[in-house]
Amino acid sequence: SRFSCTVFWQSEVFFMITLNNGVLKVLIDEMGAQIRSVEKEEKEYMWQADPQIWKATAPLMFPICGGLKDDKFIYEGKEYILPKHGFGRNMLFTVESADDTSAVFCLKANEESRKMYPFEFELRLIYGIKGDALTLTYEVKNAGDNTMYFAIGSHEAYYTPEGIEDYDIVFPQKETLNSVMVDGNLLQDHTLPIIKESNVLPLYDKYFLVDCLLFKEVKSKSCVLRNRRKGKSIRVDFPDAAYLVLWHPHGAPFICIEPWTGIPDDFHSDYNLAHKEGITALNAGEVYRNVHTITYIGEE
Repeated sequence: SRFSCTVFWQSEVFFMITLNNGVLKVLIDEMGAQIRSVEKEEKEYMWQADPQIWKATAPLMFPICGGLKDDKFIYEGKEYILPKHGFGRNMLFTVESADDTSAVFCLKANEESRKMYPFEFELRLIYGIKGDALTLTYEVKNAGDNTMYFAIGSHEAYYTPEGIEDYDIVFPQKETLNSVMVDGNLLQDHTLPIIKESNVLPLYDKYFLVDCLLFKEVKSKSCVLRNRRKGKSIRVDFPDAAYLVLWHPHGAPFICIEPWTGIPDDFHSDYNLAHKEGITALNAGEVYRNVHTITYIGEE
């Protein structure tokens, strides 16, 4: 059966489907439609969710990326409380279809979601594997009568057993990257210079003492996580994402590479979703698609 039951760290039980094309073996959890494992040549490439450090592996950001000012927004005169990164990661998806190399997970607006987010939607995460590449397509349909406002993003945690300081993020173009500082859920008005006119961002644990690196202006639409000693690398393509976030708990053996279409609030927010930077406005009946590909290159 493609459905399996897996216990992570003896604490939580997850039901998932397995994709396997003989090159990649991928486990995807029905809860949040979250990638739980990617193996190539019997090597694990995903963080394995030790709850003492971080119990997730690749949570979905929907219908916001990051946090809101006071965790709230106002729509048609009513106030809604929406937690950081939204609710998609904490909801059970329906598996609409699955075979050896693809699976479609679906979440529709329900009683619980409407308490936090007053829009009718159909959200599908469509996974496919081909060769050493895993492609994830986000498909959002506005099933309501009003314009729908949302953002969506990835949060995959890539296993770095040697520690992140053996790794670089390599961009195809030379970048000048300044990280927008984050205070709690909110963006501040100043930035931290990271690299200037370089295509290599060496990873340092100290960067993440300030939470994350959040880049608004990235010219490249892909990057490679490369172990500079072993040549082990993973390429992440994000042609449809406007922002790139790197996150890492201090000292943990993984790095998250997070392409987002949205961004957290800043201190100047007026609580109106329609005014929010990076928000996507989707008309009634329309469908939005966003493709995100991870290629497991392995050791070069």
